[in-house]
Amino acid sequence: MAKALAKTKLNELKAQLEAERERLADLIAEHEQELEEARLSETSADRSPDPGSAEAGSMKFEYEKELSLERNSIDLLHKVERALGRLEDGTYGTCESCGSAIPVARLEVLPYATMCVTCASKRG
Repeated sequence: MAKALAKTKLNELKAQLEAERERLADLIAEHEQELEEARLSETSADRSPDPGSAEAGSMKFEYEKELSLERNSIDLLHKVERALGRLEDGTYGTCESCGSAIPVARLEVLPYATMCVTCASKRG
């Protein structure tokens, strides 16, 4: 069984996760706004470039980049929310694969980690 984290460390990591949740939610809202603006400018008759032009390719690239950034932010937000749930149910800091304690140093760097380094590296 994993050694329980000290209450002060748990509170510190919880505050870090909550701040990250807020940051990611704001970032997702920004991405959504930028995607909407890109979509609107792409469909605007006076701003819509010829589909075969370099400008159209650039607009498509920017749109896809924003979409990818948004998806990554959403994925991270889900991981953060899952970690906060694990804090609530008392399983935070325990590897989901082997049941060992996740080192504090790993949690400080990656507070939403659900596996120890060994198990995470096996998953690849």
